[in-house]
Amino acid sequence: MRALTTEQIQERLTPHPSWRLEDVWLARDLQFADFEAAWQFMSHVADCAEQQDHHPNWYNVYSMVQIRLSSHDANGITERDFAMAESIDQYLATVHHTDLPATAIFST
Repeated sequence: MRALTTEQIQERLTPHPSWRLEDVWLARDLQFADFEAAWQFMSHVADCAEQQDHHPNWYNVYSMVQIRLSSHDANGITERDFAMAESIDQYLATVHHTDLPATAIFST
């Protein structure tokens, strides 16, 4: 699978307004009610990742999850990343969460 161009990525982001292009990643930062809700989200995404054989990069602290999608074997963002984003969006449509502004991972 080939990496999408920046123009293709911007076009594909239109139906996913909560996602953003961040360097070579599709990025989204989320806040849940508590650690259990964040863990349930991560568990769901882990199941999707196994089914799709496409695993995210992510960082979790208590109720906050930062998720980054990129296809390492294509050195960029591919349709697989958008398929994973769609699976995540479908889950998030059913649970309470807050989209956070862009924040650096491991920021001090």
